[in-house]
Amino acid sequence: MLAVRGLGLLGLNDSLLRACLPREQGGYGLRVRLLLLDPESDALAQRAAEIGESAESLAGGVRLAETRLRELADICDVQVYRYSMLPTWRVIRTDSTMFVGAFDAGWEGHESPCYKVMETPHGPLYRGFRRMIQAIVDGAERTV
Repeated sequence: MLAVRGLGLLGLNDSLLRACLPREQGGYGLRVRLLLLDPESDALAQRAAEIGESAESLAGGVRLAETRLRELADICDVQVYRYSMLPTWRVIRTDSTMFVGAFDAGWEGHESPCYKVMETPHGPLYRGFRRMIQAIVDGAERTV
């Protein structure tokens, strides 16, 4: 998952995807990899200004999400990374399907239309987003 702060997706008890994470009796649970915007980055300050929020508040939201995700380590395989580039895409990937939305000035990711991108033998979008996310992970700092 590629997000800014991830609270609505996973960080809070009533978040969209949080109920899907616990391990079933004897199972291994889901593997979750979440990329959050680095609360110390210049990109976070720029993103906060774009949405009319203070950088301190946005950074606090990222830190809260990290703390809450750290608590999930006992119930699922969770990895959290901090990236520092200006967010453009919000991506949720489940196996061979991605759901992609965009960030823009004055526009939150959850307000963006969401496009379903499927892996196909010759489809460039899925491969391009997968490659971009891996490059972000490779340059990111793991925090959980």
